[in-house]
Amino acid sequence: MTDQTIPDIIYTKVDEAPELASASLLPIIARFAAAAGVSVGTKDISLAGRILATFPDFLREDQRIPDDLAELGELVKKPEANVIKLPNISASVPQLVAAVRELQAQGFALPDYPEVPATDAEKEIRARYDTIKGSAVNPVLREGNSDRRAAAPVKKFAQANPHRMGKWDAGSKTRVATMSAGDFFSNERSVTLAQPGIATIDHVALDGTQTVLKDAVSYPAGTVVDATFMSAKALGAFLADEIESTKADGTLFSLHMKATMMKVSDPIIFGHAVKAWLAPVFEQFGDDMAALGVNPNSGMGDLLERVKDRADIMAAIDACRAARPPMYMVDSDRGITNLHVPSDVIIDASMPALIRAGGKGWGPDGAEHDANCVIPDSSYATVYDEAIRFFKENGALNPATAGTVQNIGLMAQKAEEYGSHPTTFEIPATGVVRMVLDDGTVLHEHEVEKGDIWRSASARKAPIEDWVNLAIARQAETGYRAIFWLDATRAHDAELIKLIQPILDAKGVADKFEIMAPREATRASLETITKGENTIAITGNVLRDYLTDLFPILELATSAKMLSIVKLMQGGGLFETGAGGSAPKHVQQLQAENHLRWDSLGEFCALGESLKFLADAKDNAKARALGNAVEAATQGVLDHGRSPGRKAGQPDNRDSHYWFARYWADALAAQDEDAHLAAHFTPIAAKLAAQEAEILAELHAGRGQAVDTGGYFHNDPSKTEAVMRPSATLNAIIG
Repeated sequence: MTDQTIPDIIYTKVDEAPELASASLLPIIARFAAAAGVSVGTKDISLAGRILATFPDFLREDQRIPDDLAELGELVKKPEANVIKLPNISASVPQLVAAVRELQAQGFALPDYPEVPATDAEKEIRARYDTIKGSAVNPVLREGNSDRRAAAPVKKFAQANPHRMGKWDAGSKTRVATMSAGDFFSNERSVTLAQPGIATIDHVALDGTQTVLKDAVSYPAGTVVDATFMSAKALGAFLADEIESTKADGTLFSLHMKATMMKVSDPIIFGHAVKAWLAPVFEQFGDDMAALGVNPNSGMGDLLERVKDRADIMAAIDACRAARPPMYMVDSDRGITNLHVPSDVIIDASMPALIRAGGKGWGPDGAEHDANCVIPDSSYATVYDEAIRFFKENGALNPATAGTVQNIGLMAQKAEEYGSHPTTFEIPATGVVRMVLDDGTVLHEHEVEKGDIWRSASARKAPIEDWVNLAIARQAETGYRAIFWLDATRAHDAELIKLIQPILDAKGVADKFEIMAPREATRASLETITKGENTIAITGNVLRDYLTDLFPILELATSAKMLSIVKLMQGGGLFETGAGGSAPKHVQQLQAENHLRWDSLGEFCALGESLKFLADAKDNAKARALGNAVEAATQGVLDHGRSPGRKAGQPDNRDSHYWFARYWADALAAQDEDAHLAAHFTPIAAKLAAQEAEILAELHAGRGQAVDTGGYFHNDPSKTEAVMRPSATLNAIIG
């Protein structure tokens, strides 16, 4: 991609519901932008697209596609970058395997994913697939830190139209269970490098066998380098205890992980939970199940499929289930449990939903119950624990009067845990893991046992400084209470505090910021917003993810409507559009009932910010007029209740896009910033209004019936367009 060919705005092609919505919305955006001389291009960062781009040597020439993610990775390092990023699949192994099978069925001769690679060729294929798993996209694109907040019109609407909140009972048995020893938090060590260095990570077994786990890991001066591990033995004991205590409490057992983003460590932890839940079965039939290809890391759904023809194993599973406490369900009607698929329960979506519901989760009987929320690593479990304690004491948050929690998040250049995948390992034998610098200095060292999960993460100096300066600017702009969520007793956070405090002191703003451990910061923030006041949470990468779901789900009912701006360190802009955690259910509903309830409000907000950023970057007054009109259109969608309904028969995503286009055209026709745009959009606005009945009738034709988009992970563009753009009248107006 040369500078001459870079569109003014890049809109990402992704997966699931956001991608289906794009088929309807993107033509509207491109048409309106073209009137202002603004070009809009697309880049494919979908799971299917990344798979195809990774295996060109297996495909016909006409099937090969460029590596758009790599191209975008270079673009975001340039000042002209202007990218609207929709939520993409961070694939677990089951999702990856399902996507590969779908592509194979469509005629792409991809290799199978080798669960247990035996040959060098299979190992090479597995290594290529592993680059696609988990959070493969975000670390590449996030060359800046995060500024996430509820857009003003969205917050205003939520207060005027408060959503339903579950009732909290002071006697609720819902609680958070987390490890008190042997986890990543308790074993963490951290150091800030005074000089640049190159590290080797090696493992020395008790018999003296030395294995290089990772070679030539390069760090610039000022990098904070962490190392830690989770004890498999401690994890197993913790899970076994919690299964028993859940049964004694009479609550639901629920495991809350992020096996998508933490693509190496969390699937292993998830597998430990599956083995703990079915411990008697593994004790009796472990060898037989291994021979059948069972990998507990893939979840109970895959396990049950592999053993379904073994009546003795199935009987043992049924007996074990009967002796266990009831489990938190993803879909009780279909028997999909918390432990079925590692990517089905994602902590930053599942825990806020449970808290919003008054501490209730769905059980196998189809009813709501109190739950034991099992979060093995204690690093951030205290956030949810303290939130539950607060609401037990004070009752549910009132969205009509609640203030807001904004977030400034450290994430640039693969900062912290989400950048640890290449340096996370399941330990093959008892011994020692060391990080050794090229000058012979032993940076970190841990005694480990077979099966332990060891990892190293880092955060570079420049992103840390940028993060602090972004927080200072945001606090100065708003005047809000500002809290760094850092625990002085945690090794990594202690190093960050050493870097942060001098910057605050040098700029004379130390008195405007507080530093609190996550538990204390959670309570302080909840107390603040309960009073109707606002606060800024300044956090690391994982907490950024957790909090920008927790607080929006409590304040707004969803995190998909958040305004998410990534101020790229080289001057460009990345505008993210909210979470996609419920996207799979949306796709299933569209396919079954021709109803897409995905709300594109996040896309509207991102588009407005992208256009205004473009106006400033390229001195484009027309783009500014477009951006201002987008804000007016977004307010119109909210004020007139034009967002999608949940049920078939109600207006859906396509209806909301019609209304967005209409309000956008109305605003452009009425504005006086640019006479040419006003003249251009006046007849368009008139047509959209005059032909409202015809357009809505065409949009609703065929609703309630099953539709075919040609695939789940890899849609057929013509079939998808037919489903998502069914109004010939609207299409003729838009073009």
